[in-house]
Amino acid sequence: MTENTGLQKAAILMLAMGETEAAEVMKFLGPREVLKLGAAMATMKNVPHEEVVGTLDNFRDMVAAASTVGLDSDEYIRQVLTKALGDDKASVLLSRILGGKDASGIESLKWMDSQSVAELIRNEHPQIIATILVHLERDQACEILGNFTDRLRNDVVLRIATLDGVQPAALRELNDVLTKLLSGNENIKKSTLGGVRAAAEILNFMSGEQESSVMDNIKNYDNDMAQKIMDEMFVFDNLIDIDDRGIQLLLREVQSEMLIIALKGASQELRDKIFKNMSARASEMMREDLESKGPVRLSEVETQQKQILQIVRRLADEGQIVLGGKGEDSFV
Repeated sequence: MTENTGLQKAAILMLAMGETEAAEVMKFLGPREVLKLGAAMATMKNVPHEEVVGTLDNFRDMVAAASTVGLDSDEYIRQVLTKALGDDKASVLLSRILGGKDASGIESLKWMDSQSVAELIRNEHPQIIATILVHLERDQACEILGNFTDRLRNDVVLRIATLDGVQPAALRELNDVLTKLLSGNENIKKSTLGGVRAAAEILNFMSGEQESSVMDNIKNYDNDMAQKIMDEMFVFDNLIDIDDRGIQLLLREVQSEMLIIALKGASQELRDKIFKNMSARASEMMREDLESKGPVRLSEVETQQKQILQIVRRLADEGQIVLGGKGEDSFV
């Protein structure tokens, strides 16, 4: 029996607890989390009884050590109505229920698929597109950029990297594009969005080819800025800086075939660290599989490494592992 990922365990738990309780859980999740969890739940068919029991036991142990979690009631209402009624009907009700609070703009983009968002904003000025993307989750922003031409994608990421804030006047321009993002006046302080860190976080989700194209463009504009972005990026070889406990947690989430392909492009030092945190039998099998694995396309290696890095970032966001990195804070 293969070890379930955290997402699969969450899906099993949601299906096991019943509709009412599952709906209560949804109030703590953001738009992207709801979409990912819903997709995982849809793929669950005929889950063995022992897997359900094991998942519930694991959840009980985690809850025993967990702290309280905050509640965003507005977001909960938005999520439940959108899932139940669809975007159009939910938007009408939200405008009444939330007492005039904004139910459109940037928030609505978070519920749309990336291709639709790209179609909506691709003809806007690149500076406006950059300002929109820094308000979205980094993986969604990356997916949207993937639907642009190379020229537009490179231009937008460069503008994200050079964006040091969003003034109220710029937010009013966004209102013209997306109906309404904020209400306020000239006394509103500028939002600290964009910059090198934001650009690096988005690039972390890009394919190797797209990443190289964007970085080449930034180097031509400002080589020092390009270096700062690269310093902020968390790449596969940076796994060497994660402690042994973190590596062990990561290995529970990663499928063997994915790891084998990813390690084809890893340094021997990183391979040794991975092997050290496996059981002797698992380590031996992994070494044999690596040796017997034939040539693998570089693009496939990069794809598997990117997927593993997404798992790493999720674990870091959840506080389960700490990422070593430059700067004052750990980079996620």
